[in-house]
Amino acid sequence: MKTETMDQTIVISAEALLEQWQGNRRLTRKVIEAFPEDKLFNYSIGGMRPFGKLATEMIEMCGPGIVGIATGVWENMNEANVPKTKKELLEKWDAVTDKINTYWPQIAPQRFAEIDVAFGQYKAPVYGTLFYFIDNEIHHRGQGYVYLRSLSIEPPHFWER
Repeated sequence: MKTETMDQTIVISAEALLEQWQGNRRLTRKVIEAFPEDKLFNYSIGGMRPFGKLATEMIEMCGPGIVGIATGVWENMNEANVPKTKKELLEKWDAVTDKINTYWPQIAPQRFAEIDVAFGQYKAPVYGTLFYFIDNEIHHRGQGYVYLRSLSIEPPHFWER
């Protein structure tokens, strides 16, 4: 099978990219921690999903997503397995963090420029799929900040990763 790739100019190392991603994940974890237990899974504004569901989406995307990035084998996301407590959500979050750290070293440098079809649906360079994971998290974390402020809770500073 011929693998399609994009021309590539290195502007950041794989290690620096991982640190950027994990820095965002550490910050999102702080947002999860800031939520009161009784608001995490049922509080919303303007029709947006509760933050617990948004965080679950991130977990269910990035867990199988890092496997797909590293191996080219894309498991389906399973958003039906929603945690019921903050503790369970944080445990799942941490398990995905460990999974990212386990699979990241397995990514060959040229893999980032390969064109792949993430989850059998989204054709893009692997680096583009990774950027989508990061952008999606930042977007949903912003929603979490709005929720926290509406609950009169100071969210974590965005630069403290």
